[in-house]
Amino acid sequence: MRQVGRIAAALVSNGRWRRSLALVIGFAIGCGLLSWWQFARREETAQASALIAANTTAPPATLAELLPSLTAWDPGERWRTVRVSGEYLTDRQLLVRNRVQDGNPGFEVLTPFRLDDGDVLVLDRGWVSVGTTQDAPDSVPAPPSGRVVVDARLQGDEGPLAGRTAPAGQIPSIDLQQVARDVGAPTYTGAYGQVASESPQPAEVPSRIVPDTQTGVDEGTHLSYAIQWILFAMLGFLALAWSVRRELQDAGDEVILAADARAAVRRSRRAPSDEAVEDALEELPVGGEDRRRPVS
Repeated sequence: MRQVGRIAAALVSNGRWRRSLALVIGFAIGCGLLSWWQFARREETAQASALIAANTTAPPATLAELLPSLTAWDPGERWRTVRVSGEYLTDRQLLVRNRVQDGNPGFEVLTPFRLDDGDVLVLDRGWVSVGTTQDAPDSVPAPPSGRVVVDARLQGDEGPLAGRTAPAGQIPSIDLQQVARDVGAPTYTGAYGQVASESPQPAEVPSRIVPDTQTGVDEGTHLSYAIQWILFAMLGFLALAWSVRRELQDAGDEVILAADARAAVRRSRRAPSDEAVEDALEELPVGGEDRRRPVS
């Protein structure tokens, strides 16, 4: 403890070491903030994962329960399933550009769905790949005709992408306001639905979009980064203390040299004596012959 006090006294009495201490404290504060941020990100990730798990396993609800008006949207309802019935407006179908699935470029198929009450809910029927020779799908599976019952998972409006354009029949993002203008009928613009199932089921469907359970870097990674930043802060103080101690040692400080002498004595007491080493060597076999003394 005396050498700890000696190191602390040197830190506060020497201007150069005080400046170094200020730098280390600033470094530690920065590490602490980064650690706090990682803990916060871990909590956000955990909450997002819990929300997805709860919403994807909840039973289907009616549209009126989750979207009481055409513009309503609560992000806490993301991935909740609604059950709706009506018919697809296939003549108003659109393709959303630049959608990637499993690393492959393609499109998401947006088909407005006229509900039994006359309002329109935009449905994302799934993903199709780009064509083999053109920047458009080779084919898009047709939706069921006539009255259809659909289970769809709700998602929030993406809004427009500034400066982005698209060819006829395509849009750069899921901009529900733009789709509503194209439909020309009362349309839900707060949220749309990703189709999970349809009845009747068509012979061919686009690749369904499954719940995104990857909400970011997993919780364990955030936790390890948070602990890592705490360790970095501690290492900063340890490195500074070691540097001060080394300088005091080189300067012949009595407290530090006495501590070194005591440590040397403790090491010598733990080390085996010369006689014990010689006895051990005599008992080792040499050239295949066992030189150990027989026990009488």
